[in-house]
Amino acid sequence: MRILSIESSCDETAAAVVEDGRKVLSSVVVSQVEEHKLYGGVVPEIASRRHAEAITGVVQEALEQANMTLKELDAVAVTYAPGLIGALLVGVNFAKGLSYAAGLPLIPVHHLRSHIASNYITHQDLEPPFLCLIVSGGHSHIVAVEDYTKMKIIGKTHDDAAGEVFDKVARTMGMPYPGGINLDKTAESGNDKAFVLPHPKVSGCEYDFSFSGLKTAAINIIHNAEQKGEEVNTADLSASFRKAVVDCLTENFLKAAKDYGYAKLVIAGGVSANSLLRRRLTEECERLGYRFYQPELKLCGDNAAMVGSQAYYEYLSGNTASLDLNAAATMSIEKG
Repeated sequence: MRILSIESSCDETAAAVVEDGRKVLSSVVVSQVEEHKLYGGVVPEIASRRHAEAITGVVQEALEQANMTLKELDAVAVTYAPGLIGALLVGVNFAKGLSYAAGLPLIPVHHLRSHIASNYITHQDLEPPFLCLIVSGGHSHIVAVEDYTKMKIIGKTHDDAAGEVFDKVARTMGMPYPGGINLDKTAESGNDKAFVLPHPKVSGCEYDFSFSGLKTAAINIIHNAEQKGEEVNTADLSASFRKAVVDCLTENFLKAAKDYGYAKLVIAGGVSANSLLRRRLTEECERLGYRFYQPELKLCGDNAAMVGSQAYYEYLSGNTASLDLNAAATMSIEKG
């Protein structure tokens, strides 16, 4: 089954053709990062406009790379939730028009489910059930993936997401957008024991996260130094902060795996590209005898190939949409 998939939930306009959920025939991503750098983060209105300008060309290029026409496709898939509502609507409405014009089924795909599916492309042998840590700019979840379309949230953040705090602390240190990537690179040359930072716990919710206080502690270090006319060693603070975030993510994830009896662990989302998180979980899973899966770096960020992968399994489970499909800024991965 060959599916044309579209992704426009944030600041990447993407399209891909994926066969049977595992084989990527084409993948095109147009990023808006350079423009949003001017503002230190994604400006929703600008993102929507750029999606509208780029989407026709991106879809056409994906078809050309796959050497296919619309008549050779079996379905059209699109990310419809969660994300920036204006950005999502560009992709959803384009996909609906394409579906109607070509007479193809329309498959709605949850953005976080598609991040999990990036691992199906990277690891052809990976099948549910497994436990997944989804970490991105807007989400930090521990999810029990019971089947391709059946998922249960075990833990989640009560405030900021991991990617969000990486970006905010990096911006406070004067790093350009996207801050999390630059903080990760800077941390590689720093001393992660130079600063003592909190490791917040959520009372009564042992698998949940809270990163707001950790973020504030790091930002206060920077502001206090500025008020005294002192300089903060950004490499050391980056390393210490990165370690604190990764400690929280790793500890809760491994505790959930032990308590729920999972020996197959997966990570997904933009922050799954974080070098320390990848190293730590690789080492810990090897030590504990767990099987560990992580997506290729090129599949960690938003792309349409992962949407096409998850769409295949959504279709098999009977999840298709009519032309009244709407976008949603928020939606639980359990409802998908």
